[in-house]
Amino acid sequence: MLTLLERSIASVEGRLTLLAPPGPLSATFRNVDIDAARHQQLFREMQRLRGDVYLRDGAIERHELSPEGLHQTPEDEKSWHLLMLGDDGRLNSCIWYMEHENSTAIDALRAGSCWLARHAKSRDVFRRAVEAELAQARSESIRFAESGGWAVAEGNRCSSEGLVLALGAFAMGNITGGVRALATATARHCSSTILRRLGGSLLAAGGQPIASYYDPKYKCDMELLRFDSRRPNPKYAGLIDNLCQKLSDVPVIARSVYEVIAEVDTVCLQPERHQHRWAVAS
Repeated sequence: MLTLLERSIASVEGRLTLLAPPGPLSATFRNVDIDAARHQQLFREMQRLRGDVYLRDGAIERHELSPEGLHQTPEDEKSWHLLMLGDDGRLNSCIWYMEHENSTAIDALRAGSCWLARHAKSRDVFRRAVEAELAQARSESIRFAESGGWAVAEGNRCSSEGLVLALGAFAMGNITGGVRALATATARHCSSTILRRLGGSLLAAGGQPIASYYDPKYKCDMELLRFDSRRPNPKYAGLIDNLCQKLSDVPVIARSVYEVIAEVDTVCLQPERHQHRWAVAS
């Protein structure tokens, strides 16, 4: 019998929509619609959902939102946005996913502005840990990525929608052949615990994990997690493979005419060629 999560992934084409960032798109995506108005509509709905969720949780204050109640961040314009829509067409959960070249400077990363990076006592350890992750990506000739902005409407927190989006971030990384990634995760609503179960682990410097920390900006304990999209918790590897293949037919909305780039040798579209990579969780 299929579990709730398996059923959600099996029918994900009817509920998941991707908003593409500017730039070329992989030929993997076969259902692309160039519609600037629809892109802008969903983009603003995503920012409004985040603003509502974060405000209710006490993570932000009203003055941190736009006059329209939008939660706007610099990475929004550069990221993919994975959106789950309900049967009524309304947005109920979202997450962003942003890829970088593995030569990217730490200060250009979204994580480069986190609390650990801004304070003298933790700055050096933070930079050594992130540089080690970037160096590992370079040694493996894979890209680097970040993910965040995970928000689920209050009425959908007992559903599988949010978990599908978290797995979707793994799948997005595997479409491009695998990535090493970072995410800042809150302990609120067990978000960091869920991401660790999927395959995340604490960012570490010299083999020593960086402990959770209190972030006064978001008024909660946070963890900085690292991921290898090719090595999730083996329990979820098959689900990520399925979701990766589903992404080929999920609606992708682009703002303008885009350049199609050649399809790459992805991890989950050709799992038999990468089977050994699932042997060990991160």
